[in-house]
Amino acid sequence: MRPSGDVGQKRIALVITALASFLTPFVLSAAVIALPSIGEEFQMDVVLLGWIQTSYLLSSAVFLVPFGRIADIKGRKKVFLAGLLIFTAASFAVSLSNSVASLLISRVVQGFGGSMIFGTSVAILTSVFPPGERGRALGINVATVYIGIALGPFLGGILTQNFGWRSIFLVNVPVGMIALLVTFYWLKGEWADASGSRFDLAGSILYGVALTSIIWGSLSFSNSGGGTTVAGLPLQTLLALLGGFLCLSLFVAWELRVPSPVLDLRLFRYNRVFTFSSLAALINYSATYATSFFLSLYLQLVKGLDPQIAGTILVAQPVIQALLSPAAGWLSDRIAPRLVASLGIGINAAGLAAFIFIDRGTDILLIIAVLVVMGVGFALFSSPNTNAIMGSVERNVFGIASAIVSTMRLLGQVVSMAIAMVILSIFVGTVVLSPANSELFIAGLRVAFLIFSVLCVIGFFASLARSKSVKT
Repeated sequence: MRPSGDVGQKRIALVITALASFLTPFVLSAAVIALPSIGEEFQMDVVLLGWIQTSYLLSSAVFLVPFGRIADIKGRKKVFLAGLLIFTAASFAVSLSNSVASLLISRVVQGFGGSMIFGTSVAILTSVFPPGERGRALGINVATVYIGIALGPFLGGILTQNFGWRSIFLVNVPVGMIALLVTFYWLKGEWADASGSRFDLAGSILYGVALTSIIWGSLSFSNSGGGTTVAGLPLQTLLALLGGFLCLSLFVAWELRVPSPVLDLRLFRYNRVFTFSSLAALINYSATYATSFFLSLYLQLVKGLDPQIAGTILVAQPVIQALLSPAAGWLSDRIAPRLVASLGIGINAAGLAAFIFIDRGTDILLIIAVLVVMGVGFALFSSPNTNAIMGSVERNVFGIASAIVSTMRLLGQVVSMAIAMVILSIFVGTVVLSPANSELFIAGLRVAFLIFSVLCVIGFFASLARSKSVKT
């Protein structure tokens, strides 16, 4: 069913997708602050503690594309509602966890529900808003994502300190319930533009196995703990990566021959705007996501700041992005999104290049200034690039296109962290970071930002490479 197009329905769609888009990044970023408290309660080592985040990210990544396709077939509102329900229930289950196993299982289920939200929220907005209004709506949606990211560490610290780590997950319950009820009772219509198509189960399984193996193999590289190596790579890493890329090859071959694929690769083969916009997104997140990780360690390890002050400094970038994203989306409705997005990723490259020269004496105000500049770059890139992606595809693949937007972001985040951990393992080794080895850390940090800035330059040219004849 096509949307009614009335103003009230547009506002409802905007509000409920904004709430949902806030929840998922908020709980992810807030949980980072809670990790030490969780580890202390359950006596978890560092590797196991890392799986609290990784299990959520992996689950979200594996199910994003399949649920995007299911949403196109069965209805985006149905899948969105199911995602809200599962995410909210899993958040409550996490808060009640009494063992490591129950905690990790609840996080996997939470990521499962989050993937249903990720894979449909942008598609619903794109279905409801016409092209001339879509950029501003997507800009507001992107803004709520980064408000969630910005508020996560700040509010997470307050909640953990005063009410315990479980409160971080409990606050999601009422917000999730409100979004669920508003969607169910007030959002009218349904959007299933691929209704009647068959769901590609085999392709979905191959996709999930490939993604899980590649991500796990990448993350296991930097903490292999010795053991058998082949060509310098830990055996378990090599086997995981080889198995992952084998499944990925089988997935591509399968998708090219089935009549109703879970991921229509023709989007990449025949749609230049979609292909290069997606590539630009992947590169941008690969180059920028680990920035806060490195700077958090730098501010606390090298500068000696406490976590609350360090977190406040790092808020500068997402706050600027949240404030400017709606305006950037509005701008992309009037100027070719490729130009706005390319300017954004170019600004990010300049900001990352500035951090190549960071040292022990770098002024805090200079760091804040660079983060503000990168916030502008992020705003100019994110919503215009999303607008370009969604505006380049037909209505019957809005769901899968939306899922790919989120998948590019998620895969970029994983790649960025993998680069960060490999660099730290080379420069610092497996010892615990401390002021004694801070010079080695700074050396590694500089190399990381050099790599990230080069990646951003590549992303700049990928962004410019999309078709100039297509305004979106």
